[in-house]
Amino acid sequence: MKDIIIRMAAQNVGHNINEVGGNEDKDLTGNITGILSAVIAILGLVCVVVMIIGGVNYMTSSGDAGKVKKAKDTILYGLIGLIVCALAFALVNFVIGNILTS
Repeated sequence: MKDIIIRMAAQNVGHNINEVGGNEDKDLTGNITGILSAVIAILGLVCVVVMIIGGVNYMTSSGDAGKVKKAKDTILYGLIGLIVCALAFALVNFVIGNILTS
């Protein structure tokens, strides 16, 4: 039953599950790229949510200098996190695409 559920989940995502012991290097690199891309995408969404929270805090700060600074820092940290996620995505695709496939 567990194997059936795993196969159904994999087909919904668009990946095929191969048996262990196969010589499928392209499938392995594709799976690694897919998993890392999904993790990076989730982290990117977290960064966007942090920036939204910072924006809400900025709007509700009522001119208090401490709250404004904290909100601006939150937005800045979210932006830095988003940039790091984008660079990590590019680095993962470069490494998997060029170095591991050769």
